[in-house]
Amino acid sequence: MKKQEKLVLVESALEDFYGDKQFASSLREAVLYSIHAGGKRIRPFLLLEVLESLHVTIRPAHAQVAAALEMIHTGSLIHDDLPAMDDDDYRRGRLTNHKKFGEAMAILAGDALFLDPYALIAQADLPSQIKVDLIANLSLASGSLGMVAGQVLDMEGERQHLSLEELQTIHANKTGKLLAYPFQAAAIIAELAPEIQAKLKTVGELIGLAFQVRDDVLDVTASFEEIGKTPQKDLQAEKSTYPALLGLEESIAFCNQTLDQANAKLEEIAHQVPFETEPIVKVVESLRING
Repeated sequence: MKKQEKLVLVESALEDFYGDKQFASSLREAVLYSIHAGGKRIRPFLLLEVLESLHVTIRPAHAQVAAALEMIHTGSLIHDDLPAMDDDDYRRGRLTNHKKFGEAMAILAGDALFLDPYALIAQADLPSQIKVDLIANLSLASGSLGMVAGQVLDMEGERQHLSLEELQTIHANKTGKLLAYPFQAAAIIAELAPEIQAKLKTVGELIGLAFQVRDDVLDVTASFEEIGKTPQKDLQAEKSTYPALLGLEESIAFCNQTLDQANAKLEEIAHQVPFETEPIVKVVESLRING
């Protein structure tokens, strides 16, 4: 299945969930504004791509799980942009949710996008135990043991001189766990042995680390047009970043070395279970920084 076909399935799952629901029209508008704001959909795409690489035939139920993950990610962006957090006016090249609808509605839209995913997974045509495992692990990746904790540590780390280890802990939670979830969820759906599930999760964690380092590099090197949001926000907030700690060139090298580790782990998995590494390697290589 081609990439666009996978993404269409994810969009359909999102539309089916919100399209005919009888709830506050203003909330629906705010939710869909951010859902339809664009973005690469890398997390849901990775989930479906890993499943297919494991020779699992993609079904609408799998797209529902992928869509649930995208909901969580989108809700996190809405909240991340709020004045009390990163205070950004633009996301993906257009006004942030709170600039468009006001702070109260943006908070509630984010709340909805944090809660709705669990209903979506519960409705999916999958075995009950698999759904329980998917829901539990999505919660762990998102909440006080994952993304939310990482956001707290990130805010507390502003204007502090953090060590590389402390910075990695922040981003392992804030960014890494939601990027590890596609690999973990695919392994759960494919009913792989716990050992292989753990290795696939490690691949996701490595990609999540590289993704964050790349984001830090782009924050200081890219333009608004290239990244769709205000550049150098981390610099203005006096946040510890990989370029600040390692320097720009060393950060680029670190990002690429981390991606090399992810590729090596993919090859290791392919020697243990039927797994087509090429599609995932292609995604990994798209994150590489070339000089």
